Amino acid sequence: MDTADEFRIDLPHRELLDQILDKWSLSVLNELCEHPCRFNELRRAIPQVTQKSLTATLRRLERNGVIEREIVSTRPVAVRYRITPLGKTLRHPIDVLLAWASRNMPAIERARERFETREEEEAGF
Repeated sequence: MDTADEFRIDLPHRELLDQILDKWSLSVLNELCEHPCRFNELRRAIPQVTQKSLTATLRRLERNGVIEREIVSTRPVAVRYRITPLGKTLRHPIDVLLAWASRNMPAIERARERFETREEEEAGF
């Protein structure tokens, strides 16, 4: 981003935000903020996510340094995921975004209703 006067999201920032704020990342981060988890623990905690999507999400978050994987020397060998110190710094900005969404949801719902009504009227329904 540039200055406070100019709002512009450059490609690297946009890619990072897409990866951190995507469909499953927030759920994964929410779980890992509480405690480290193994893959199947995350699957149980987020039952809607597919194995493929969870794997891709974990890899993106690890690539960005937000989580880390730890090999646990058990039999069989297991992998545990934990949030990194960098990942913990996301908590406050995400809480701010969620508070904004909660505070503004009634206005957003009204805007959606107006939009849908206008779309229906323009389509001739």
